[in-house]
Amino acid sequence: MGLHEYLQGIRNIHATGEAVEETSYYGQLEALLNEVGTGLSPAITCVLTTRNRGAGIPDGGLFVARDAVRQAGDSALLARAPERGVVGVKGPAQDVDRIARSAQVGRYLDRYGKVLVCNYREFLLVGVDADGRAVDGERFT
Repeated sequence: MGLHEYLQGIRNIHATGEAVEETSYYGQLEALLNEVGTGLSPAITCVLTTRNRGAGIPDGGLFVARDAVRQAGDSALLARAPERGVVGVKGPAQDVDRIARSAQVGRYLDRYGKVLVCNYREFLLVGVDADGRAVDGERFT
């Protein structure tokens, strides 16, 4: 799925008039992140709605796709903490910078170290510095 297909899918879902601001677009986001993830080294797999590991339930987790994990099966992939961080998603009307400074993202940063914050049209990678403070990384709109 390319960016054009992602945006068209979001538009089609929105056009039904039945979309819930945050969760109705999850499928499109997961497909996009997994497509992008296959081009990274190592490849990254996005799993949406991962388990609570003490900081709440993130909207998604970003896992390193290793051969050993693949051979162990899907249950092994889902049991691990997301090595590349988690995903925090809000609806399209939400401000990504405001989301990035929320208490929820703060809890995720404390637990996972990286959060990909998005509102389906803007993406911001937030990490922590040596002192544990949130710092903005790459951004894509």
